[in-house]
Amino acid sequence: MLPSDLKSRLPSSDELVDSDDFPVDNEEQNFIPNVLLFLLEHVWKHRNDWFFAVDMGVYHTTGAHPKVPVVPDGFLSLGVERRKGSKARKSYITWEENGIPPILALEVVSQTPGGEYDEKLEIYARLGVLYYIVYNPQFWRRDGHLPFEVYRLVNDVYELQVGEPFWMPEIGLGVGRCRLPADPLEREVLSWYDSKGDRWLSEAEAERQRADAQQQRADQLAERLRQLGEEI
Repeated sequence: MLPSDLKSRLPSSDELVDSDDFPVDNEEQNFIPNVLLFLLEHVWKHRNDWFFAVDMGVYHTTGAHPKVPVVPDGFLSLGVERRKGSKARKSYITWEENGIPPILALEVVSQTPGGEYDEKLEIYARLGVLYYIVYNPQFWRRDGHLPFEVYRLVNDVYELQVGEPFWMPEIGLGVGRCRLPADPLEREVLSWYDSKGDRWLSEAEAERQRADAQQQRADQLAERLRQLGEEI
């Protein structure tokens, strides 16, 4: 937590922009983190101690200047209000969040390299982001990396982790790739997983599974009644 005298000299949310105003150069940079956000809205629908944002500026005091944000494609913070003062945030300002940095940051690599493997990695390490995910399905050969990488901050240095889906105990979620269910385009996305490695279902998927199970039970009952009728 910042000293009160220093905090009083820092700009407020009304004085800061909400992103870096640079347009994305492919739809995945918005689509992928939004899939995670909307799934999390269902998985954690009864919790109010988390915040996930897409393409939002994160202001901090560990960089060159507190008015210069880092803008992840997506990030998750825990132990903060779901809505700041019951209102939507314009940006995420660490000194207005009790000094809590994001626990997870996500970057989706685009055609134009954005420093995901060097500059941003260093920024997130200084900021204290525990997990850093780089998703690079299209340009991983160009960049000499894997399509999906999870880094964990160990003694202020990021270490590449092994395993997919990768379980993050501090968050209580795993993360990994999958095909978007019931998607006619068969797009690959990132998804949340439970401790057993099973993918969390969206609300629509869970409802569809319940309906399918009920129909199966009804069909089995109808078949049993038919067999009993034939035996009489």
